[in-house]
Amino acid sequence: MRKAILFLTVLAIQQTAFAEMPKTVGGHLVDEKGMSLYVFDKDGKSACTGGCAEAWPAATADSYDKPSGAWSVIPSADGKQQWTYKGHPLYRFAKDTSPGDMKGDGFKDVWHIAKP
Repeated sequence: MRKAILFLTVLAIQQTAFAEMPKTVGGHLVDEKGMSLYVFDKDGKSACTGGCAEAWPAATADSYDKPSGAWSVIPSADGKQQWTYKGHPLYRFAKDTSPGDMKGDGFKDVWHIAKP
């Protein structure tokens, strides 16, 4: 049992050690897995809850992530920490299934791919 707990602890440490803040790839912002990030035109603060949050999950930051330059974090609607870029909360789109997908760009004319 102790070996299993130790293994899981080491695994968790290894996984978090490689987490990265969002970055620019191909002219738009992506998360650490290469998934596209979006902004909501009507957002001033993170306000996406319920069904909205299921379709547009917040791009969450971990407790060890440190804001830098144009990147910062704010409390998301569910109380976690959410990445922002130049003050705009960032979201993923649930229908994007592979890195590089941008299926949410232009959704209802209020969701757009986040660009630097």
